[in-house]
Amino acid sequence: MTTYDADGITLEKVREYVWEIPQEGDMRTPARVLASEALLDEISDDKTLQQIKNATHLPGITNHAICMPDGHQGYGFPVGGVGALDAKNGCISPGAVGYDINCGVRMMTTNLTYDDVRGNEEELVDALFANVPSGLGGGGIVKGDADAIEGILARGVEWAVEEGYGVEDDLRACEDEGRRPDADPSAVSQKAKDRGRNQIGSLGSGNHFLEIQRVTDVFREDVGDAFDLREDQIVVLIHCGSRGLGHQVCNDYLRKIEKQHADLLDRLPDKELAAAPAGSELAEEYYGAMCAAINFAWVNRQLIMHRTRRVFERVFDRTWEQMEMQLLYDVAHNIAKKESHDVDGESRELYVHRKGATRAFPAGHPEVPAAYRDVGQPIIIPGSMGAGSYVLRGGDKSMTETFGSTAHGAGRLMSRTEAKDTYWGGDVQDELEQDGVYVKAQSGATVAEEAPGVYKDVDEVVRVSDALGIGDKVARTFPVCNIKG
Repeated sequence: MTTYDADGITLEKVREYVWEIPQEGDMRTPARVLASEALLDEISDDKTLQQIKNATHLPGITNHAICMPDGHQGYGFPVGGVGALDAKNGCISPGAVGYDINCGVRMMTTNLTYDDVRGNEEELVDALFANVPSGLGGGGIVKGDADAIEGILARGVEWAVEEGYGVEDDLRACEDEGRRPDADPSAVSQKAKDRGRNQIGSLGSGNHFLEIQRVTDVFREDVGDAFDLREDQIVVLIHCGSRGLGHQVCNDYLRKIEKQHADLLDRLPDKELAAAPAGSELAEEYYGAMCAAINFAWVNRQLIMHRTRRVFERVFDRTWEQMEMQLLYDVAHNIAKKESHDVDGESRELYVHRKGATRAFPAGHPEVPAAYRDVGQPIIIPGSMGAGSYVLRGGDKSMTETFGSTAHGAGRLMSRTEAKDTYWGGDVQDELEQDGVYVKAQSGATVAEEAPGVYKDVDEVVRVSDALGIGDKVARTFPVCNIKG
């Protein structure tokens, strides 16, 4: 097959797993979709292709608008989308970042094996559920006064470590060491701060979770050694974001941009792509507020990890240090960052928007933590509750192909409404328990929304990433216990 037609859009096959929507009309660049034919069939089921085509109209977009193998329809810009926009002559778009700013994942390794956990699953899942706040609304591990909120927004995980919720090694294992220095807490509205004040250290709802997993396969032993991963090992995966604070930041700036830059909005095919011109006052304010929300999300995951360490200490009657509960890495999704990339032989500063996409810097890149610089940045790609998750490392071709990016998960096949119409939460829990996976959630509806059948095949998503050389497969994990909102 050399072309693919879907709902009036024709894609041309550039090479294996690379499909292109050619530039036409007001498109500023072509759009590219990275997918196998099986994944492309799923991606074309909703508005993803039209949305990635629409994204090519954003001023300053460079090379291609890119859709990852897990792509699906989002708000304006598809989830699984990457767009690199010139930081001087382009723009920045909240819709191309997303509402849940820095909805990311972190993985913690341990020296425990599956045999250590077997038989303790229910006690563990009950203790985690009781001690890690989840679900809609308020409730966090700490209640933030004004000084705490300002410190979190400005300093990220540095604040958490100083307050006793982590150690220095945790900083070194975070993307950007857990702090965006461009954060501007004054650009975050009081309403956003108030929404975040009671949610510091909480999972929230939707697809967010805390999962105990076992490593089932290690595919690259040298990289696995560098990441301290081995078969039958217990690891912990935490997936959540900036909660109500990040949502409010996105909403605040979308409304401001719609009013102040209506002229630019009128030139875009979808108002959900609302963007502020680079260099404008509103672009700088949004960037500062977004970076502050990024810091909030990192602290959120840090506090959940801290509480998880304490739960493990009580359940297994030893210190977290004795169990070697170390942070492997924390990586962000739903983010736009000023990065320098080679474009047509020269280095240019770009706003790299990664919405439902993961940074994937290769070995040797100076921003990869020193411990991993020889092998590449760790990448964590969660699957569904009934499927494996994966650890990858930044691939050698990521910088030239995807601005140092790869997929961020399996990608949804069904909307939440469709999922609840298709699955019954109690049945899903029972079926998972028969497979050795213990799940606890605030409601059966949450479990139904996240049923394994709701998601694409994470194995296929990772296979395509590995084949393209943008994110290399290192290890696979499988759930043991899972708590959800």
